[in-house]
Amino acid sequence: MSDASQDWADWVGHREEAVDSLDLNRARALQATLDDPQDALAAGDALPPLWHWAYFWTTAATADLGPDGHAARGGFLPPIDLPRRMWAGSRVSFLRLPSVGSEVARRSTIKSVEHKTGRSGVLAFVTVEHVVADTAGDCIVEEHDIVYREAAAKGAQVPPGEAAPAEAAWVHPVTPDPVLLFRYSALTFNGHRIHYDQPYTTGEEGYPGLVVHGPLLATLMIGLLRRERPGAVATAFRFRALRPIFDTRPFTVCGAPEDTRADLWVTDPDGFVAMQGTVEWR
Repeated sequence: MSDASQDWADWVGHREEAVDSLDLNRARALQATLDDPQDALAAGDALPPLWHWAYFWTTAATADLGPDGHAARGGFLPPIDLPRRMWAGSRVSFLRLPSVGSEVARRSTIKSVEHKTGRSGVLAFVTVEHVVADTAGDCIVEEHDIVYREAAAKGAQVPPGEAAPAEAAWVHPVTPDPVLLFRYSALTFNGHRIHYDQPYTTGEEGYPGLVVHGPLLATLMIGLLRRERPGAVATAFRFRALRPIFDTRPFTVCGAPEDTRADLWVTDPDGFVAMQGTVEWR
């Protein structure tokens, strides 16, 4: 493990750049997928917060995918040899929101690579900084935390977590299904089979159902601001994932606003917090 961790640390500072166009059709497709309540987006409108995650696709060839549908290890991220890779959380600053239809660039830098050994086995943590810019300058600055871990034993139960707050001013119930997860996977070009291949997910990974994407949950959380305060402009958002959500039962996206900030969380079907975060706005 010491040799491997040294190899991983050598990836700190690794950079890549990508360019994309914030295509109107893709934005409208995401709007439909999320059941967004606002008027249909038009060219020149501000792209809603976190919807930039539907752009900057990583287009690995099908022949280069692993058995789980992820691209083979290596490339921009270090080739960490742990089978499960998850989006653990992010800290996002919205300097301003880019416009639908605009040309944008993303500069990505690996900021840290760490490994730990805990009760759940060997873990590795990678933090990546993404800076999204248009022709006028930087728009979004994001730190993205990725966790790699060993595979859990098939049939292993998720232990009880933190009880969700009893009351929320903002409440949005969501009933996940394979169609929602498939559409979001398609819009983000995410081939990971745990989000759409039920026989693989339950048989090979040992989950009780399809896994709802972490970034989809985060997008639904910050989407509460768009639903409840449509005139507000998000300036900062942070979240961390605590427990998985599956397509087997409904969950609830909740918020507790105060002045120009709100605590946000996802309550799983058993009443535990699956994801928590905060949003700030002006």
